[in-house]
Amino acid sequence: MKTKDNLRNFDSLPNAASVDVQVVAALCGCSVSTAWDRSRRGALPKPRKIGGSARWNVGELRAVLTGAHA
Repeated sequence: MKTKDNLRNFDSLPNAASVDVQVVAALCGCSVSTAWDRSRRGALPKPRKIGGSARWNVGELRAVLTGAHA
């Protein structure tokens, strides 16, 4: 799926789905470099490498964005 589609359909993606840094940045209302920085500082979940690309788990992002993470 493309970034724009993932962003538009984020609410309907399963928790097990993964999205790229462009989607993470758009969801957080920040730049790509800020999204990476927030991930390094622990404010966002760490990405997983999938086929050489960094991807964030949708369920983990939802927990952070809704304030439900511990």
